[in-house]
Amino acid sequence: MDYSILKLPTDFEQNLRLRLGGEYDPFRRALDSPPPVSIRLNPLKKAPITTSGNVQWCEAGRYLDQRPVFTLDPHFHAGAYYVQEASSMFLESAVRCSAELNQPLRVLDLCAAPGGKSTHLLSLLNRDSLLVSNEVIRSRASILSENIQKWGYANVAVTNNDPSAFSELPGLFDLIVVDAPCSGEGLFRKDPDAVTQWSKDSVALCAARQRRIIQDVWPALRQNGVLIYCTCTYNESENEQNLHWLSEQHDVDFITVPSIAAGIEQVTVGKLKGHRFFPHRVKGEGFFLSAMRKLGAQSSDHSDRKRKSERATKTAAPWLTGDFVISQHGELLRGVPSSCHSIADLLSQRLNVVTMGVAMGTIKHGKFIPEHALSLSTDLNKSEFQTIDVDKEQALQYLRKGTLNLDTHSKGFSILQFEGNPIGWVNVLDRRINNMYPSAWRIKNL
Repeated sequence: MDYSILKLPTDFEQNLRLRLGGEYDPFRRALDSPPPVSIRLNPLKKAPITTSGNVQWCEAGRYLDQRPVFTLDPHFHAGAYYVQEASSMFLESAVRCSAELNQPLRVLDLCAAPGGKSTHLLSLLNRDSLLVSNEVIRSRASILSENIQKWGYANVAVTNNDPSAFSELPGLFDLIVVDAPCSGEGLFRKDPDAVTQWSKDSVALCAARQRRIIQDVWPALRQNGVLIYCTCTYNESENEQNLHWLSEQHDVDFITVPSIAAGIEQVTVGKLKGHRFFPHRVKGEGFFLSAMRKLGAQSSDHSDRKRKSERATKTAAPWLTGDFVISQHGELLRGVPSSCHSIADLLSQRLNVVTMGVAMGTIKHGKFIPEHALSLSTDLNKSEFQTIDVDKEQALQYLRKGTLNLDTHSKGFSILQFEGNPIGWVNVLDRRINNMYPSAWRIKNL
């Protein structure tokens, strides 16, 4: 993309000129410059990647000097880091100041694909917590599931439901994150399609859809629970006006999120509080976030969920560390942390679940065949399996699902490992090595 010729919609440009005044020219120059490159490290995996600085509002956030071809880095496919826009990592500040992270929580990421905020939440939450990572569009739910599996945490369920489905789970969640679908104004320099699709009508449609989403999911938030609302747009009709509408519909208390970096705009309109990011003020893209606590009475039929969870049978299979409940679904063996098994069982009854916990393997003709997700799990007990260390060329051949020639005398299922990170399974036979990398995930030749 040629950053010197970005043409903005006239109505958008006029609005931002009025709002920014003398800052409009620096803002416009920022849009004509290359966007910063940032990643977020997985705290439970190894990421030997050279970085150029830290994202101030995210402990694991890092900037890179230039954008590499991430597809050709095996650590990327191993889930050692997630490529994420830096401003959106401000979610961490909101979660840390509003949630009791040392306690088990039930958390919903409502509009989760492709998975940036869900993988971020998993890194922050107590391991006895349960995250429900939801996406309404089925094709995007598959991408979300892939990224969640790569991240490797077991205390998560990926679901594919309309927001209205969660109204049937009153008071279930302690924390709900709504990264609402928006007009995408904050991503103009990264996404030229967002520029061409923008219009005043599309903004109005987005604002109306966002209100419907919030209204649908509101019953699922418990009394004194926290809702974090965010968008990647500057537009007040999608941000402040929607939150003003919410505060008129429901009893809420807006939460002050500390701004630990200069340039983050603190938005205060009456009792409404939020934060806005502009690319000429911070090293990131356009972003808006507001956190609020739900007040008022709340009925819930899930009050005994903690007690049930504690009564859950604890079963530990040798190939996973920790306490898991192992169950069989058809031919598939699935492991769910015992701390959240009972609530996960409830979700399976009420929602369309794509994946949950760790897909461990299938039982076919009395033989255990491991699932790819097991190799990427941070709960994998590697001592129970053979491992084969490979170099980068061999790792990329594997990720392309190509033919492998490895110097090994091991027979049976083995884990391929690149610089300490498992990347998947192979089955070593007498005369060949079966590449077990998922066909749908394979990388194309670049």
